[in-house]
Amino acid sequence: MRSSSPRKYSTEPDLYAAALRALMRRSYSVHEMREYLVRRAENEEHVGGVLKKLKEFQYLDDARYARDYARIHAQHRHQGKFRIARELRGRGVPDKHIEAALEAVFAETDEATLVRARLERRLRQIKAPLDEKKRASLYRNLLRAGFSSDVIRTELRAATKSDTPAENGSADTADAELPDPPDLSSTDDT
Repeated sequence: MRSSSPRKYSTEPDLYAAALRALMRRSYSVHEMREYLVRRAENEEHVGGVLKKLKEFQYLDDARYARDYARIHAQHRHQGKFRIARELRGRGVPDKHIEAALEAVFAETDEATLVRARLERRLRQIKAPLDEKKRASLYRNLLRAGFSSDVIRTELRAATKSDTPAENGSADTADAELPDPPDLSSTDDT
């Protein structure tokens, strides 16, 4: 049975070896590695030296970590800028590295294409015809995935036009079915 607290290391070489083992399993941001080492060090003075050595050998690099994380999450998980940025901030990556990584990744990846791919996958799972409730659910799912609302609306409109027959060929019917707030000035109940 595992103990509730991680094994503590008393020397800097042991702590460094533990950090290398952790980096073999997955990559870490500097902030995450600092937290990892603090939990495992008997003497917290060793943490600074280990971090310095890891940075020196380029085992820890927040810019590279942010770039790789953004690329993987955009291209393979079909996530948007906002979610990737939020998750990287939660992992302690500085904003300058986040912004640079997102610019680099989304310069070669079109956000509309990612929305379209995620939307197509979700539409294949829906068996019944799309009603307003299901469109709202798709919209919320795409927002949670970190895409901008303008791109979501555009792609959702295009997807619903191709999935449902257009009435009178007007784009207004597709716009009315989106989960936007109702326009109170255009309704006449009198």
